[in-house]
Amino acid sequence: MTATRYKIVFTGDVLPGHDLNTVKDNLAKLFKSDVNRINALFKGTNVDIKRDLSEAEAKQYFNALQKAGAEVKIEHDLSASLTLVETEDHPTATTQTGTAHDSQMTCPKCGHVQPKNSECSACGIIIEKYLARQEEVAQSTPAMAMQPTTPYAPPKSAVSENLPAVGTLKVFTTDGRIGRLRYLAWSLVMTLVFIPAIAIFAVALGAGDSSGILSIIAGVIGVAALAVVSIMIGVQRVHDIGWSGWMILLTFVPAIGTVFTLLMLLMPGSTEANRYGPPPPPNSTAVKVLASLWLVLIVGGLLLAILVPSYMAFLENSMK
Repeated sequence: MTATRYKIVFTGDVLPGHDLNTVKDNLAKLFKSDVNRINALFKGTNVDIKRDLSEAEAKQYFNALQKAGAEVKIEHDLSASLTLVETEDHPTATTQTGTAHDSQMTCPKCGHVQPKNSECSACGIIIEKYLARQEEVAQSTPAMAMQPTTPYAPPKSAVSENLPAVGTLKVFTTDGRIGRLRYLAWSLVMTLVFIPAIAIFAVALGAGDSSGILSIIAGVIGVAALAVVSIMIGVQRVHDIGWSGWMILLTFVPAIGTVFTLLMLLMPGSTEANRYGPPPPPNSTAVKVLASLWLVLIVGGLLLAILVPSYMAFLENSMK
C-alpha cells in the first residue's frame, strides 16, 4: 500500500495582522524568486505550492509559509498517493501483450513501428547513434534550463523555520534596520564626535592665516560627513518602523521635524522581517549604556540651565 502523500495549497491571501507587501517579500526570499513572479500567486484562488510531500515535509513547509504570513493549508495529494499495482487476477495490458511487442520496436525520432532493427525503415536514422547524440545534448543542457520558470516552482533550497533571520549591522549605509536604543547610542557617538569638530571649526574661524583656511575646509568636510552618517542611521531607524527612508527629510521641516524625531524615538520597530530586511540583532550592553547616557545628558543640561543663571546672579549680588 502506498504511503499517504500531501500537498501545500496557498489560498491567495495573507494571514490577519500581516502586511501584503511584507508577505510578498518574505515569499520571494523563501522561494528565492523575484516579487513580480510571486505576485502571480495572489489571485484569491487556491494554488498548489508543493506536491508529493511526506507528512513531516508538509508540516515543515506549512510552518515556514505561515511564518512568512501566507495563508496555506495541507491537503491529501491523491494523484501522488494512487498507483496502479498489477495483481494475479487483473494483469496489466502490458503483461498480456508484452510477448507480442517483444519483436517490435518504435523509432525514437519519427515514432514508426517496425520489427527490431538497428536502422529505421521510415526515416533512415541509425538508432544507436541517434540515441547517443540525444544523450550528449541532454548532458550539455544546463540543469537550470530544465526547471520550470513559473512562480509555482518548488523552493530551490531547504525551507527553514528560522524566518526571518537577524540582520547585519552597518553604519555607513541606508540599508538595513536599527532599533530605538541603538539609534540613541549611535546618535550619542555621533554627537561626541560632532562637538570637537565644531570646536575646531570655531577656532579656525578666528584665525586669519592660511592654516586657519585649511582648518575651515577640513571642518566643513568633517561636519558634512557627520551629517551624512547621521542621515544614514536615521534612515535605518525609519526602516525599522516600516516607513520609507525618504521620510527622514521631515526632520528638516520646522515643528514637524521635532514631532517626527519624537516618533522615531518612541515607535518600536516590527519584530518580523519587513520590506527593508530582517529585524536588527538584540541590543548589547554597550548599546544600552550609551542610550541611557542620553538621560544623564538631558538631566544634566536641565540642571545647568537652572543652576548657572542662579549662580551668576549670586555672584553679581555678592560683588555689590
